[in-house]
Amino acid sequence: MTTSQDPDRMTTTVEDEAVRICKELIRIDTSNYGDGSGPGEREAADYVMGLLQEVGLDPQLTESDPGRASVVVRTEGRDSSRGGLVLHGHLDVVPAEASDWSVDPFAAEERDGLIWGRGAVDMKDMDAMLLANLRQLARSGEKPPRDIVWAFFADEEAGGTKGAGHVVAEHPEWFEGCTEAISEVGGFSITLPDAATGAPTRAYLLQTAEKGIAWLRLRARGRAGHGSVPNDQNAIVRLAEAIARIDAHTWPRTYIASVRELFDGVARIVGGSWSEERIEDMLGRLGGARRFVEGTLQDTSNFSMLDSGYKHNVVPQSATASLDCRFLPGHEEELMSTIRELAGEHVEVEVVHRDIALEAPSSGELVESMKRALLKEDPGAHVLPYCLSGGTDNKHLSRLGITGYGFAPLQLPDDLDFTGMFHGVDERVPVEAVRFGTRVLGQLVADC
Repeated sequence: MTTSQDPDRMTTTVEDEAVRICKELIRIDTSNYGDGSGPGEREAADYVMGLLQEVGLDPQLTESDPGRASVVVRTEGRDSSRGGLVLHGHLDVVPAEASDWSVDPFAAEERDGLIWGRGAVDMKDMDAMLLANLRQLARSGEKPPRDIVWAFFADEEAGGTKGAGHVVAEHPEWFEGCTEAISEVGGFSITLPDAATGAPTRAYLLQTAEKGIAWLRLRARGRAGHGSVPNDQNAIVRLAEAIARIDAHTWPRTYIASVRELFDGVARIVGGSWSEERIEDMLGRLGGARRFVEGTLQDTSNFSMLDSGYKHNVVPQSATASLDCRFLPGHEEELMSTIRELAGEHVEVEVVHRDIALEAPSSGELVESMKRALLKEDPGAHVLPYCLSGGTDNKHLSRLGITGYGFAPLQLPDDLDFTGMFHGVDERVPVEAVRFGTRVLGQLVADC
């Protein structure tokens, strides 16, 4: 067992443990298909329970449905009168088609200094970094500055209803007194040229906002009939026309506060200024973060699934398409109205899942703690706010009045397509990035 008298060995042990836990979590298939057909999170939740009980903690496990398990544990701080902090991740992953991958997506193979596998960045790496630090905290007997609730949720990849949504609704007392939360997809680095020296410098993007979600189903109705007979009320054609109209729609650009702050910060680092008319120049500097940031310049709508018919010679009575919409803060009703108008009179728009957009302050004690933790490990770097184009379980915690941030710190090589790792083929994370993030989160826990 590591002791507090051996800080160098302690740090190495915590980092090694994070790498080990990351691999072991990846090897547990927690694919979430969104329809309840996957393996669920119970095996991963039991694994987490074992890790925590092994160091003397008393975690709580709850299931929304059989196999859909989340784990929560609270550690007492030195000053429990302060607002508590929630550190959380999700245990589920999106499915992976093994034939598309260069490696087995659930083998957690280490190759070329990277851990390969589904969940490597989304987000079993963060789960592992949290668990390694929590285990060390328990072993040391030390207390953080304030209470921390550590949560590992089910179902985030399907909107969180069976995970964070269930826990918040059924066990709000587990988060009593908590005021702030930290989750995924923030704190990762991009590389920029420093205006003063010309040398490469890193900027870490701290997530202070995230877009809202509207998962919609478009259902076209028409007249069923024989495939050999002309049909001017073909449901598939009506649906295709609606898809074409929505896909052709250009959503107007809107620059919310966190996006402007990001561009202002990048401009200060590289020298010069930016303008809405020449935004491509700014986007081109963002490297692996470009696609995430580009997705926050406007509302978006992407079709993801189609379903219709049951036989080649039968014109079906209905046809459906799944549409993933993301909206900026304050844009929810405008987006829904636009989609309904574009869908047209023969296509119904059903809401499958809908959740709010979030904005958090880009300054304050917690933000400063995150900055200090990063800069202690990477002196001379910069920390900039940004908006996430996707969503996190912070949406569910916000119902308890908890303000959420994204901070899963990773120091990344400038040639890694980081955003392409999320839900992509050959998802992978550098081992050294996991070690770095473990150290940063350890600093944050000690300073929060």
